[in-house]
Amino acid sequence: MICDNITVKDGILYFAGQNTVELAKKYGTPLYLMDEDKVREKCRAYKRAFEKHFGPKAQPLFASKANCFKRLYEIMTEENMGIDVVSSGEIYVVKLAGFDLSHAYFHSNNKTDEDIAYGMENGIGYFVADNVEEVKAVEAEAARRGITQKMLLRLTPGIDPHTYEAIATGKVDSKFGSAIETGQAEEIVRYTLQQPHIQLMGYHCHVGSQVFGEDIFERAAVVMLEFLADMRDKLGFTAPVLDLGGGYGVRYTEEDPYLDIETKVGEVAAAVKETCKRLHLELPEIHMEPGRSIVADAGMTLYTVGTVKKIPGYKNYVSVDGSMADHIRFALYGSKYTCYVANKMDEPAGFEATIAGRCCESGDLIQTNVMVPASVGRYDIIAVCTTGAYHYSMASNYNRLPKPPIVMLRGGENYVAVKRESFADLCRNDV
Repeated sequence: MICDNITVKDGILYFAGQNTVELAKKYGTPLYLMDEDKVREKCRAYKRAFEKHFGPKAQPLFASKANCFKRLYEIMTEENMGIDVVSSGEIYVVKLAGFDLSHAYFHSNNKTDEDIAYGMENGIGYFVADNVEEVKAVEAEAARRGITQKMLLRLTPGIDPHTYEAIATGKVDSKFGSAIETGQAEEIVRYTLQQPHIQLMGYHCHVGSQVFGEDIFERAAVVMLEFLADMRDKLGFTAPVLDLGGGYGVRYTEEDPYLDIETKVGEVAAAVKETCKRLHLELPEIHMEPGRSIVADAGMTLYTVGTVKKIPGYKNYVSVDGSMADHIRFALYGSKYTCYVANKMDEPAGFEATIAGRCCESGDLIQTNVMVPASVGRYDIIAVCTTGAYHYSMASNYNRLPKPPIVMLRGGENYVAVKRESFADLCRNDV
């Protein structure tokens, strides 16, 4: 099986030890499942690895954009995780969950004045500023409130992670951050240090997502530490915090490698410590921002088959009751997924088909070239694996479709964390 929380018993697919066919009957489809025990396992693995390799001050921050709902932040509080957020909406959900926002880092490349005010009003711990304009806006709002605001600066290290172009964020021409190569990073550091209501705490970078490259994070760390030492030598400022971002890849298909958290963090730590020694730097407080690698394989989406369309000599379609409204990443990136017919796991998968959604859009596909049993038909249950990241958080109401619920699986029990949207929910804001 693609993930270690997926098993088969009597021809039925089980997820987190629970019968997916029965879950589909109980809650209906489309249905997002989340393995709470797997989320906690990943949080603890990151916490242990950070303390072992970087010391007790180092901190993993859950990247909220990967998945954002109230129950998830309650879990992050219970697991003593930090978080990052990218919008006022995420801050609202975090606050609703009772998470201590002093342990939150506010990202994004274009915060509005309202975003900045909302963050400060709710006690956000750190702003991660992308550009000089934002530094100016944060300084103005902090001055108005008579406070000193902690800040990191997002810098672009010029690293190409060789991932999907749309999710590569560390190159010089990215929309994110101030480039080290062009001298703009030094300019923003100089400017920020002059602001009386901002306490510059350090630097942040993020090279991209779904990264498997063996030395991507190591190379980024070296570039960032060399910049940190350069600013020490030129400006007398030694940044106490270095955030290396997130982006570790996860297994969507059998071809994807398995990344061990403890091993990967250890490799980054070795590069960081070696570089610090060479540059005569004390080890900064290291942060990283795992999102996908915490929640992706904790998720599975269940659909019900409607029609099967066979076009002799061309291709076959298996259409389901979900769509690009709840599974957008294939349409955006051509992302690959592993799909199973959950109620026919004991039948040979010899029929090649495209799993299609129900939206009036030719690009509304869940996955192409999927091998399923030849008997696949109406009422069968299709399971799409590794959907805990960037599915619910990117879901829409295209074609006026209600968003699916999220059901949490925990220790053999299941419970609703996010209710299924109703038709009334779709027009709640209509006037």
